[in-house]
Amino acid sequence: MEKAIEVTDLVTQYGDRVILNGISFSIPKGKTTVILGGSGCGKSTLLNHLIGLLKPTSGEILINGHDITAMTEDEFNEFRKKMGVLFQGSALLNSMTIADNVALPLREHTKLEEPTIQIICRMKLDLVSLSKFEHFYPSQLSGGMKKRAGIARAMALDPELLFFDEPSAGLDPVTAAGLDELIIKLRDVFKITIVVVTHELPSVFMIADYVIMLDLGEVIFAGPIDELKASAHPKVRRFLERQAEQETYSPEDYFRFIAGN
Repeated sequence: MEKAIEVTDLVTQYGDRVILNGISFSIPKGKTTVILGGSGCGKSTLLNHLIGLLKPTSGEILINGHDITAMTEDEFNEFRKKMGVLFQGSALLNSMTIADNVALPLREHTKLEEPTIQIICRMKLDLVSLSKFEHFYPSQLSGGMKKRAGIARAMALDPELLFFDEPSAGLDPVTAAGLDELIIKLRDVFKITIVVVTHELPSVFMIADYVIMLDLGEVIFAGPIDELKASAHPKVRRFLERQAEQETYSPEDYFRFIAGN
């Protein structure tokens, strides 16, 4: 397996609280890898490390052989040009049209002439089926269209890696399925490495080639999607079969809870 990302002994700690507990795994190149797990398992923290928004307490993150944890801010800002990110809320600038949102990375990070930038913007919007909406503002778009516009912007610089943070969040099932199909299209057409953080099982089964599953800050599964489906690990089975964990509370816990303590 050719590796796009290799994480070794990654630790994240806030005070005495350990969020990621010395995790190690690899992400294959040119495939779609899903980072999976329940709420509070550490998957969003991990994504923030992979895209350089957070520095870990210790450990290495090699992306295409380069340790991003050892880079200076200027070095990583240059390296980041090879990465595209779709944030959970799309993170579009409301004061700009969709075309200007897509053009922003090109204007900031290249010396291309404006006519060339306009052509590239139209190509990226056509890629996500928004070619007729370039003059619309984010407030005029549906939730699914905002996500697609965010993808167009993430693709503006033709990245080698594309990261998605909960792409289906807030979308109806039909719109979410359309977004899944777009992720598959990007992988197949551009052969880029895609990393998706989600807990939506229908999306996982549709888009994933490879899965990293976290639980309480530790990796409990790393492998192809078919092996995940066949896994006998009790926590994997409980998650895939949507089995509720049985929790018991003492009377003292109950009264502390209702008192707001």
